[in-house]
Amino acid sequence: MNHVFTVTGMTCGHCEKAVTAAIARVDPQATVAIERTANTVQVQSEQSHEALAHAIVEEGYVVTG
Repeated sequence: MNHVFTVTGMTCGHCEKAVTAAIARVDPQATVAIERTANTVQVQSEQSHEALAHAIVEEGYVVTG
């Protein structure tokens, strides 16, 4: 499944790595593409949208989509 999230609070490469790592803890097989300037995170994963969003929020970012 393709999941698209709007994530605010990502300001640097470290933020991108933190979000990617949070998603990987939920699904190590997930493919993650982040466009920081657009505040979007696209994830190819069989995990639920809610589980992935929760992982991003737990990492300290705001998910609005």
